[in-house]
Amino acid sequence: MTTTALPQAAASAPSRPRVRLDDLDLPTGKRARLHTLLHDHGPGNGTLLLLPIDQGLEHGPVDFFVNPPALDPDFQCQLALRGGYSGIALQVGLATRYLRPYAGRVPLVLKVNGKTNVPSGDDPISPLTASVEDAVRLGASAVGYTLYVGSPAQDRDLRQMNEVRQACDRTGMPLICWAYPRGAAIERRGGQNSLYAIDYAARVAAEMGADVIKLNVPQEHGAADGASPAPYDTLAEDRRSMLARVIRSAGRSLVIFAGGSKLADEALLGRIHDAMAAGATGFIFGRNMWQRPIDEALAMTAQVRELLAASGG
Repeated sequence: MTTTALPQAAASAPSRPRVRLDDLDLPTGKRARLHTLLHDHGPGNGTLLLLPIDQGLEHGPVDFFVNPPALDPDFQCQLALRGGYSGIALQVGLATRYLRPYAGRVPLVLKVNGKTNVPSGDDPISPLTASVEDAVRLGASAVGYTLYVGSPAQDRDLRQMNEVRQACDRTGMPLICWAYPRGAAIERRGGQNSLYAIDYAARVAAEMGADVIKLNVPQEHGAADGASPAPYDTLAEDRRSMLARVIRSAGRSLVIFAGGSKLADEALLGRIHDAMAAGATGFIFGRNMWQRPIDEALAMTAQVRELLAASGG
């Protein structure tokens, strides 16, 4: 299929002003905890810079081979503290065993579900690994939930997320949704990194009540997008326009983008610049940071913080 751009008015997809905490209709508990992440830690200007270390469960120890000291979770805790991150995302075991010395200094985002990558990814679901009550007990500022949009197991996944969302509402805990398109049906419609899939994931997470939505950056339009439903099959936009589009689909939810696998520094900083210009609230960087020696990780973090500082307010 021949790739064509939509008319200019649609293809340009102008960004809107960034959604801010004051734009969200939130109860006091959620507002207070999000304020901690957005204004009291990290860049401190209404943007978010999160450091996740859930890859040990999701991928196994393989991600740590490139930087062996990072196998010790204290490496990431030190990076989060010294680098001035808004918070660190951990599974319950690591949060319980490693975070006590950093309590009050490094906000916690407790992941409450997760899976290994051993089974087939054709019908993924991420079962519960912790509870919102665990997050309250551990002093978390938010919980993280991974939703696999488009998976054949989404009936169970959506019910499970709804239960987590209800518990978050009862306890005043912000809900950050890792909104990931996955499954065989997604692969037949352009793939998990297509604009169609990520745009759909943004909307589903907003419909499900996520306060903050974590998304991947859509890939450049290519031949695989011909399998996506219209008009995505011919929608050729530049990266900033695609990012603005998925942010609009997220509605009145804050949007952060994933750093993904390790990128060259120039590519990484260019991705941040485009996302923040498009209206993103921030980024969540794991392997792009902690796969580096600590001094290099801190230096790159400083550059990222500088970009976020220029984007806040």
